[in-house]
Amino acid sequence: MAKQLDFHTIREIFTRFQQADPEPKGELEHVNVYTLVVAVALSAQATDAGVNKATRALFKIADTPQKMLDLGEEGLIEHIKTIGLFRQKAKNVIKMSRILVEEYGGEVPNSRAALQSLPGVGRKTANVVLNMWWRYPAQAVDTHIFRVGNRTGICPGKDVDAVERAIEDNIPVDFQLHAHHWLILHGRYHCKARKPQCGTCLIRDLCQFEDKTL
Repeated sequence: MAKQLDFHTIREIFTRFQQADPEPKGELEHVNVYTLVVAVALSAQATDAGVNKATRALFKIADTPQKMLDLGEEGLIEHIKTIGLFRQKAKNVIKMSRILVEEYGGEVPNSRAALQSLPGVGRKTANVVLNMWWRYPAQAVDTHIFRVGNRTGICPGKDVDAVERAIEDNIPVDFQLHAHHWLILHGRYHCKARKPQCGTCLIRDLCQFEDKTL
């Protein structure tokens, strides 16, 4: 684990991220907040590309909780069977849709606690939805952010909760809204797990990773 970087270094890092990509976007396809929740829940232990491939046809016929209930669990499974853990995920999506219809009038709630009370929705999923849909600066820590945070010193921590706190505590507030997307995209395309592309990295001169591949 790298040592926590100081304010000025972090500010320079995110200034570079912002200049390179002023409005970073999540890569999960969705048509409304409900389909975003479903897509994020389906993406656990799966790739965004794999989820998008499965949900393109699904969201054309089931883009509300009621339509998902009308489709039913077996109908949903037919659409998502290429995604890992699809049976359990299908159960959760149907349960979640029923709760949304019965307790929330078919609307997705916009508090972290209410979101996390839904089947299949953990803190990371709730944070993604709060950030992407309601533009609240919630920090969803996935494996990419955990790796980048600890390698570079941007937001080191022993677990995802500690990394989330490190982002909130150390990254200047004017970068908080997009921070998790910049970190995810950096981890996905540059600071890769096995072969980090340090030679073309925007922040290699500021990063504390000792085993740089230059």
